[in-house]
Amino acid sequence: MNRWLTMQERVADYLTVRRRLGFALRIEGEQLQRFASFADAQGHNGAITIDLALAWACASQRSGPIGRARRLEIVRALAKFCVPFEVETQVPPVRLLGPAHRRLPPHIYTDEELTQLLAAAATLEPMQGLRPASMKCLLGLLAATGLRVSEALHLQQGDVDLGQGLLTVRQTKFRKSRYVPLHPTVIQAMTAYACLRDQLLPPPRPPDFFLRDDGRALCYTHVLHAFQRIRAQLGWDRELQPRPRLYDLRHTFACNRLLRWYQEGIDVHWAMPLLTTYLGHVKVTDTYWYLTAIPALMAIAAERFECVATSSDEEVTS
Repeated sequence: MNRWLTMQERVADYLTVRRRLGFALRIEGEQLQRFASFADAQGHNGAITIDLALAWACASQRSGPIGRARRLEIVRALAKFCVPFEVETQVPPVRLLGPAHRRLPPHIYTDEELTQLLAAAATLEPMQGLRPASMKCLLGLLAATGLRVSEALHLQQGDVDLGQGLLTVRQTKFRKSRYVPLHPTVIQAMTAYACLRDQLLPPPRPPDFFLRDDGRALCYTHVLHAFQRIRAQLGWDRELQPRPRLYDLRHTFACNRLLRWYQEGIDVHWAMPLLTTYLGHVKVTDTYWYLTAIPALMAIAAERFECVATSSDEEVTS
């Protein structure tokens, strides 16, 4: 007897098992639900086939090559799960539609650009409202800690211990929680924001740390819209390529932390696991994804290579 009668049942069992293992699978889950609806609408019966997976992956008119490959990759994970129960399941080969991932070149902010970004955030309208302060504090926190945007926006007031200078980041990627210590300047800025927020929005207030003028929690859509206005106001849309993104603040933090360690003479190989933990990564290789060959880091690499080359030459001549 077949374990499943419909593709919806296959997807439901797969998501249940994976989520019990700690994977959120929010986007992947939505995509698999669409795949199941597509398969059932096609009248498909039985196990997953490569033809069915390809048909769904290529069905979207809005997806480019990366998007189609990503959709196929998601179905491939489902197919691998089904194989032990349905040996006739066909698992799509890896990279059948090409690469499913690519790394967009990040923009590494200079100190001057970060200063401009925060100054421009403070000029958002309404000038007497909470929006400028919320955006300035949020952007400053992202730049100073390398938090994911979602992590900062999900902070509750109880997660922000400004007396101890400590954030509690709860149940983020892979359902991991962690503590994030803050620099004194960050504590000062967040304390000033919290005082202004409480002054402008008397109780009752929602528990979120970052709020809007209407008293509701600051959400990603509003943050992105405000950031895009700031970017256009500063002329970065025209002058800078690639255009700066919100997430590039996390890339910038990682690169700057590495640069400072080199400048301070700290053993980077020893310190990298610390950065991995601070950023909330599972593996140190995930942290390497955020490192970019900025001129300052390349200068250090060149200097070290020159020292090694000089030492080798001296050994040969001696």
